Amino acid sequence: MQPPLSIIIVNWNSAAFVRECLASIYRHSSHCHCEIIVVDNASFDGCGQLLKAEFPQVTFIQSDHNLGFAGANNLAFERSHGRNILFLNPDTTVKVGALDALIEALASLPKAGMVGARLLNADLTLQTTCVTSLPSIVNQAFSTTLLRNSFPRWRIWGMQPLYDGGDAPCTVEAISGACMLAKRDVISAVGAFTTDYFMYAEDMDLCAKVNKAGWKIYYVPRAEIIHYGGGSSSLRENNFSNIAMRCSVARYMALHRNRSYSILYRLSTAVTAICRLLILVGLSPLAIHRKAYRYLIAAISKWTGILAWSIGATGLLNRAANHHRASAHTSLPQ
Repeated sequence: MQPPLSIIIVNWNSAAFVRECLASIYRHSSHCHCEIIVVDNASFDGCGQLLKAEFPQVTFIQSDHNLGFAGANNLAFERSHGRNILFLNPDTTVKVGALDALIEALASLPKAGMVGARLLNADLTLQTTCVTSLPSIVNQAFSTTLLRNSFPRWRIWGMQPLYDGGDAPCTVEAISGACMLAKRDVISAVGAFTTDYFMYAEDMDLCAKVNKAGWKIYYVPRAEIIHYGGGSSSLRENNFSNIAMRCSVARYMALHRNRSYSILYRLSTAVTAICRLLILVGLSPLAIHRKAYRYLIAAISKWTGILAWSIGATGLLNRAANHHRASAHTSLPQ
């Protein structure tokens, strides 16, 4: 008999999170008969042993190679049987009624192909990344914490439903990959996750494919899930992640727009990086405290790396940035 729901969780060095996530699912959704599949993405962190001892009913897949977010989810999807598929991050806790609300919305809303939850930070504040617009040159160029916090209702962010105050589901362009519930037939029809990305943007790509195929994506405010890793400061930025993210966005634009649009995105990123660097250099005389100076150096390194990527000179400019950072370290203000 086909289960109504398959929950897919991809683990990478997150065994402790997996334990808490599964405990919340069984604690708050005990009447929901579902299939749960956990894939370990070659982290070999003991997740398999943990599941065998504490959650023997969970299907465990050990991958010998890191397949990435997309590849690991696709592997589990191929082995799943549920009518509906929930792609769920391990660093989440399911609150009471969340899964029921998502399943009900997916079954009842017009042309619903995929639905997403209201994601909360660890302190239960709203996580604004749970809904968003699909990437464009405009929203990527203006995407700063200051602008997003100051003007959260701007259409370019796609976050208006978060501030409407209602509990009714509403259509959105995209939802976070931390929690995506979709109909099995929809995932099959669009070819599941695209594996062309090294990291980042896989969820945006899936949302774009679902939209293009004629289904709608809904945000369901009554379905609340805590996402510990999704806060704006939860992931420490570094040059690798900054550039990897933009590489994925450029790839997304090439796949879903065209190559010329992707090139324009890189050029707009170069302009943005130059403007940021000019501002940072202009502010440097004000960085009289050690902490402020370190922040300034880190920001200059970040945007130098992004500029290097955008003009195809990553190696040259990164070496220059490293030299600048090393020389500056010897004269940090006290």
